[in-house]
Amino acid sequence: MTKVLTDTRSIRIKGRSFLALVLSPEPPLDGWLARLDDLASRSAGFFLGRPVVLDVADIEIDRAQLKNLIDELGKRNVRIMGIEGGRPSLFEPGMPPAMRGGRPAPDVEVPTLEAGADAKAAGNNEAAAVPQLEQQSARAISSIVIREPVRSGQSVIFPEGDVTVIGSVASGAEIIAGGSVHIYGTLRGRALAGSVGNSSARIFCRRLEAELLAIDGVYKTAEDMAPNLRGQAVQLWLEGDSIMAERLN
Repeated sequence: MTKVLTDTRSIRIKGRSFLALVLSPEPPLDGWLARLDDLASRSAGFFLGRPVVLDVADIEIDRAQLKNLIDELGKRNVRIMGIEGGRPSLFEPGMPPAMRGGRPAPDVEVPTLEAGADAKAAGNNEAAAVPQLEQQSARAISSIVIREPVRSGQSVIFPEGDVTVIGSVASGAEIIAGGSVHIYGTLRGRALAGSVGNSSARIFCRRLEAELLAIDGVYKTAEDMAPNLRGQAVQLWLEGDSIMAERLN
């Protein structure tokens, strides 16, 4: 006779990957924090509610400096979910955990999404709740097409490749692509291309009114954009650490 020892359900533990922003501080840290403050002041809420990983692999930092840096970031509403590239001696109880094995892009197959439904990508992928998300290929997806305008407060995040918007991107909305960003309307919000380390990515838009632009982590805010490009059809690309721009004919 089989006897049930307990009817308590077991705890289910799953592995899952999520897209996170990575901050790589540079010495001197006071100067780097000042530049971060400048970015935050010109693009309010950019880090708010986002998972952020702190990469300290390329800087000399001790435990006290690291704790102070985490505290300073917390004061700026930048919540660190983990630390990458840190020596074991840097960590103590209560600090964000050490993270290893981060990849620039996921390598799992993206499930097919139904047109007309909210885009909810499972597992490694996030695509914001934008109607009529069209996938170009079910087996090897390198681009997606958003067939309607992206409204304020919405995000489209697609680290696998290009994002094309058949319409405008409102102020307060954002597009984050592993490849290039194509906007066939007015870009008033934020566009981040090459988000997983693709320096050859570009941004194209029919009318430039952007709050923030970024390619491979190099950013440009509205105040930095040449006045003669605003309201124009523009393409932007990266040369070294500078974002270049020219009008489209």
